[in-house]
Amino acid sequence: MKFETLGLTDRGLRRHHNEDQFLVRDDLGLYIVADGMGGHAAGEVAADLAVREVERVIEATRNFGGDTWPEDWDPKLDLAANRLVRAIISAHRRVTAAVDGDLGLRGMGATIVAALVDLQKPEVTLAHVGDSRAYLLRDGKLGQLTADHSWVHEQVMAGLLSEDAARSHPLKNVVTRALGGAQEPIVDVGTFELKEGDQLLLCSDGLNTMLDDGEILAVLQRGADLTRTVHQLIAEANRKGGLDNITVILARSRR
Repeated sequence: MKFETLGLTDRGLRRHHNEDQFLVRDDLGLYIVADGMGGHAAGEVAADLAVREVERVIEATRNFGGDTWPEDWDPKLDLAANRLVRAIISAHRRVTAAVDGDLGLRGMGATIVAALVDLQKPEVTLAHVGDSRAYLLRDGKLGQLTADHSWVHEQVMAGLLSEDAARSHPLKNVVTRALGGAQEPIVDVGTFELKEGDQLLLCSDGLNTMLDDGEILAVLQRGADLTRTVHQLIAEANRKGGLDNITVILARSRR
């Protein structure tokens, strides 16, 4: 199995600058979307630091084998999961260190979702902190592979908010986990099988707050080429209001 991949980011219609960052590294099988927080360009700094640190750690551990794991890795997780979790924790520490070294960066942070694809197995390992998302389209059905670390999602899970109410709630952008800040975040990680015909989508919340899952699915099912599909997703999010920065990475399996 092979993947064709494309990433694109857009400022949206309401923001003065773009605080999202993304990475596409087909040679590493590594794909990242980070959404910065903090404003006044500090969010952009946090997202950039996070993406570059995850890339650095994944590249540094690409040749690790079964007998070369660091002592602080979790034996209950496999190699790919450990690599991603440690990379994201390292990114958190990198962002925190930058804040400690420059008071002008105080309050900055980032959400992140990262995918590590092994096309030999084939499978994808996903790790995330915050409300940047991963979706999988298979056999005409779109499923969300990540669970938002956000206040509204917690209310939905508790039965206190409906999905529709959560989408328009004034606290919909409040995240309960992020990179940066005093507390080291818990990183959610999982591994998923890949099949021919699958489409893997990573995005910042600028996409899914504008488009519901059905609208995202409709664009993915139009059958357009990869470039056109990614542009259409962003165009649709802007057409619905473009209230935030919009970042999309789309990977399609092919023979």
